Amino acid sequence: MIAIGVIIMLLGFLGCCGAIRENRCLLLIFFVSLLVIFVLLLALGILGAVEEKKVKDWVKDRLTKFTPLSSQGVEVSNDLEKLQAELKCCGLVNGPSDWDKVPDSCRCNATEPNCTSSVYSTPCSTQIINLMEKHMKVVLGIAFSIAILLIFGMVLSMILYCQISRKDTASTA
Repeated sequence: MIAIGVIIMLLGFLGCCGAIRENRCLLLIFFVSLLVIFVLLLALGILGAVEEKKVKDWVKDRLTKFTPLSSQGVEVSNDLEKLQAELKCCGLVNGPSDWDKVPDSCRCNATEPNCTSSVYSTPCSTQIINLMEKHMKVVLGIAFSIAILLIFGMVLSMILYCQISRKDTASTA
């Protein structure tokens, strides 16, 4: 997050300096940087929409690296138990069989959904993917808003770039 903040700050500084000093080179660098970010955002959006199955498989592959769960450190086990209690799931990929000894965070009442023999049967990877799908509209809305802001910044920087070009040609004539 810090690196992204630094990049955004540098881009804003480039744009401001280019506008204040009426420097076409800085404005062009600002425009190209915004264009690159826009293209990356667009590519990631298309990739996420088209390759949804691969994203799900990638999440499961990453979570599989934590199994067996009982062999993880104390901090990881505590975090996993908090995750299980919050998402009402047990295990990461294979369900309760991911644990050597099923922890209390996997225990449930028989009246709750996904509860079989007093243990949650749904693995947490499924719950995480469901959570991602549930909030995908919010993520897409934020990405769309950022894309509009990027386009707005590119348009304004190009308008200013062209105005400076006209001003320079008029002053030399």
